[in-house]
Amino acid sequence: MGGPELHDIFVIGGGINGCGIARDAVGRGYSVYLAEMDDLASGTSSFSTKLIHGGLRYLEHYEFRLVREALMEREVLWKNAPHIIWPMRFVLPHAEGLRPAWLLRLGLFLYDHIGGRKLLPATRTLDMRSDPAGKPLKPMFKRAFEYSDGWVNDARLVILNARDAADRGATIRTRTEVTAARRENGHWVVTTENLQTGTVDEIKARLIVNAAGPWVDHVLAEAVGQNVHNVRLVQGSHIVVRKKFDDPRAYFFQNRDGRIIFAIPYEDDFTLIGTTDQDYDGDPRTAKISQAEINYLCDAASEYFAEPVKPEHIVWTYSGVRPLYDDGASKAQEATRDYVLKSDGRNGEAPVVNIFGGKITTYRRLAESMIEIIEKHLGRKGAPWTASAALPGGEFEATAFDTEVAKLKSAYPFLDMRLARRLTRLYGTRAKVLLGLAKSEADLGRNFGADLYEAEVRYLVDNEWAVSADDVLWRRTKRGLKLGKDQAAALEEFLQGIRPGMHNAAAE
Repeated sequence: MGGPELHDIFVIGGGINGCGIARDAVGRGYSVYLAEMDDLASGTSSFSTKLIHGGLRYLEHYEFRLVREALMEREVLWKNAPHIIWPMRFVLPHAEGLRPAWLLRLGLFLYDHIGGRKLLPATRTLDMRSDPAGKPLKPMFKRAFEYSDGWVNDARLVILNARDAADRGATIRTRTEVTAARRENGHWVVTTENLQTGTVDEIKARLIVNAAGPWVDHVLAEAVGQNVHNVRLVQGSHIVVRKKFDDPRAYFFQNRDGRIIFAIPYEDDFTLIGTTDQDYDGDPRTAKISQAEINYLCDAASEYFAEPVKPEHIVWTYSGVRPLYDDGASKAQEATRDYVLKSDGRNGEAPVVNIFGGKITTYRRLAESMIEIIEKHLGRKGAPWTASAALPGGEFEATAFDTEVAKLKSAYPFLDMRLARRLTRLYGTRAKVLLGLAKSEADLGRNFGADLYEAEVRYLVDNEWAVSADDVLWRRTKRGLKLGKDQAAALEEFLQGIRPGMHNAAAE
């Protein structure tokens, strides 16, 4: 059993919102217990377009508050996690017959000036006939606008929030499903089941945060007994192809149907293209790209690239279901990306606070808004603190990433530069914890392929809740793009061999 301890907050869901709230709350002095039914970031949070951005297209829907908040967060998050977040320039070609140039200029003027931009460079106009950004595109695109946003390793952002929450005293339990919750003597009694061991626990908490993402309504119905409809499920799919261009900049393409897609440099050797927007009905865990979505993304990208993007070029796809607040919008792409927090619990009843919607860029602000609601129910403890607090591994200057790589290479001369850079990108200053006392490549243990060594795998198991090959290959390292099926199977076999010891420091 979970024991007699009464926690302040029980968080349901180990995505970006759940982990961000757990981190903020425990850092202020609340006791926190978080349960995730699968792996951290296994749902919506690892299926994003990987952008820390204001959302230029949201200006068309007059979502000025959301855009301003998101723009202000870009540099805050970059400073807090410069290993997994970095600036990226985006090239927006002007296409005849679509949005006029004056409208693009106006939107980008607002983008440059309403979000407190300090470090990110401003918008500029490009002559695509002479700028290298024009080289991979069709010659019809003669002018473009280049602006700033940010890139994020989304799944690692979730895991680092969870790691920091655990380091500060939160209990984080993965593969743990909430099966029931009842109010009793002014608090909640939450029943959980560990899906690996079958262990059933009861945990007491003064307040529940329902951060279950696409399952938020399901949790309310199954665990709490409230049959409600608050979210609109929208599927977004992406394709990954071999690198289409060498330029470090990304592209923002307008489509004839009014929607947009991005084409983004990805994991050194690839280009990420997405996203789609279509309503989804079904289990979010089974979301899969459709042939129509594949055709849409290939056709849309081929309108711009001189060399067409074809389905046979695709090396990987992923699809996620976004739990948007159902505001009655007629089209999926018009539904608000803003978040809505709703509290339930009157007359002294133990409260549950539900999260609907939201985007990865504003997760930290959402957490602060959630704490304001929690304070009304449980009383105030600490002050806001996350705006200036580095995430694990991010304890270096935002503009000093290359210096950090050089430091790691100097400390471990046997690393080749590409591996030193990859480890710094994933783990920042904690790469030295991973490498430990290693003096040679042999000290890193078995190589599973693509420079994924046993030392890294064991670090992920011991510190980051990794259990399966998918956890390691797709959410924590993206080495799945480089490893073959046999190599992935060998990794899974290795993990199964060390699984008996997996209730480790990461879970505490």
